[in-house]
Amino acid sequence: MSLRGWFIAEQSTGHKLALARASGIAALPLTEILELMNVLASRAQLRASFLRWALFMVPLVLLIGFAAGQLGGPNTAWFAGLVKPAIYPPPVVFGIVWTVLFVLIGLAMALVASAWGATGRGAALIAFGLHFAVTQSWTAVFFGMQDMFAGLMVLGFGVASLLIALALVWRVRPVAVWLLAPYLAWLCFASALNYQFLAANPDGGSPEADGAAMRVEL
Repeated sequence: MSLRGWFIAEQSTGHKLALARASGIAALPLTEILELMNVLASRAQLRASFLRWALFMVPLVLLIGFAAGQLGGPNTAWFAGLVKPAIYPPPVVFGIVWTVLFVLIGLAMALVASAWGATGRGAALIAFGLHFAVTQSWTAVFFGMQDMFAGLMVLGFGVASLLIALALVWRVRPVAVWLLAPYLAWLCFASALNYQFLAANPDGGSPEADGAAMRVEL
């Protein structure tokens, strides 16, 4: 069903529900009573489907994010030696923000996944999945490989691919796009922060020498 057709059907259903509440269900013809019962059942099924997908998607996104976070971190001599930009927030902020964003992402994807039969559902899920998988490699690239330029490229891809994914998600579940809006804003901020790190440290920082020093001593 098209968006226009769905809207018209929703309006018609809304009027019938209002009439049923005002005049009693008996005021409606039997065929319309049966139609309303089917609509109510369908909505209940949609809610149940969303809850099932949310119970799957939210933990999955959190797990992927946690796993990606284990591939690198700021607790290194290399990162400690970098000049920090003025917009660099306290480290505790990152954990809080990402946890909230991961939950919102999981809920948004649950909305899309539960839209069985919606045109573009599969394309939206695949597009966002590819975006998310690549973007989550930033931690390994920036902190693990200690490559700020490559990290900026990952975030640039992340913003561009997210915009494409959001366009596809909008066609399936517009409300899911609003849930993902804070994620887009954070990616843009992260890109600006990564760029400022690169500008403030044009030499790329001093690579960690702990391992090399240990090999020399041995």
